[in-house]
Amino acid sequence: MKSVEEQLALIKRGAEEVLVESELVEKLKRGEPLRIKAGFDPTAPDLHLGHTVLINKLRQFQELGHTVVFLIGDFTGMIGDPSGKSATRPPLTREQVLDNAETYKQQVFKILDPAKTEVAFNSSWMDHLTPADFIRLASQYTVARMLERDDFDKRYTSNQPIAIHEFLYPLVQGYDSVALKADVELGGTDQKFNLLMGRELQRAYGQEAQTVITMPLLEGLDGVKKMSKSLGNYVGIQEAPGVMYSKLVSLPDAMMWRYFELLSFRSMEEIEQLRADVEAGANPRDVKIKLAEEIVARFHGEEAAANAHRAAGNRMKDGELPEDLPEIILHAGESMPIAAVLNQAGLVKNSAAARDLLAAGSVKVDGEVVDRSFVFALGATHICQAGKKAFARVNLQQG
Repeated sequence: MKSVEEQLALIKRGAEEVLVESELVEKLKRGEPLRIKAGFDPTAPDLHLGHTVLINKLRQFQELGHTVVFLIGDFTGMIGDPSGKSATRPPLTREQVLDNAETYKQQVFKILDPAKTEVAFNSSWMDHLTPADFIRLASQYTVARMLERDDFDKRYTSNQPIAIHEFLYPLVQGYDSVALKADVELGGTDQKFNLLMGRELQRAYGQEAQTVITMPLLEGLDGVKKMSKSLGNYVGIQEAPGVMYSKLVSLPDAMMWRYFELLSFRSMEEIEQLRADVEAGANPRDVKIKLAEEIVARFHGEEAAANAHRAAGNRMKDGELPEDLPEIILHAGESMPIAAVLNQAGLVKNSAAARDLLAAGSVKVDGEVVDRSFVFALGATHICQAGKKAFARVNLQQG
């Protein structure tokens, strides 16, 4: 096992906060494997690279010799995490949660070592709590303290309803740490309230308080807003290799170092050398290609990574590109949905025609079929094909 100093350096890489760092140091000094917990509510079937920031950190803990507990919140998923929400989330059925959970398990083991991972479902203990147990749990926290939470406070002061079961969410997440006897819990910065709840409840139940590590929320391909499928600025980990590659190579130059820090398994020394190379005149695109190939290899294998550039190059799957391929520059203030790009580039008659082609699977970006969720990032250049005969190399610029 690495020294405490070496472990701490890797653990803190990319982390937003470590609460409390001195407590973590004492735990590491014991020289015993720690129990590292991270919970995921399976509220949607697919994961994107933003989700993997946390999973990458779990992998680093595994490489340091610690025990990772990948907690699937099949019980909490039916409540709905109120973090950052301005309204009550509609609860999912158990069937929806379990279906999504199965896909999560398949996807996360492309990063985590299954032999070193415990998979737990919080229904396995929450289903067995009696009403008296729930009353004891609820007695550990006050309504006043709950309303200190920013999202609850905003909803309360603006007269937006807060359902009682939403107060239960942080309590249940905190109790998961009690049930698992977690030494460390990871979560996004938006989860800080819930993570700290785990510390308080562990003390209330006679356990040593867990260390809390918060990870930043990864910005999407637009470089501004949090990566989200609903915003279209995401890279899905099950997307085709060529699409994944193209999206990452089109990443704004200013964002690539953040992606390297949070998504790459290269050492920080290697990343700093790449940064120095760019500052010395190396082409940023060449560096983004290294990142894209690493990420594609992680989810699709080395062979797919080696061939991914072909889909992003000058050859379409159905043959050579036209010799007179037009170059089109579009201007926008932010990233743009593919339907709007096709329309403004003149590759379709109107937006309705773009939507029809997308629905029919007749639109390709860099040789890969895309749907209407594909978004052009500012600064990106892609070869677009709409139908069989409309081609263009399109560049989306700020302005």
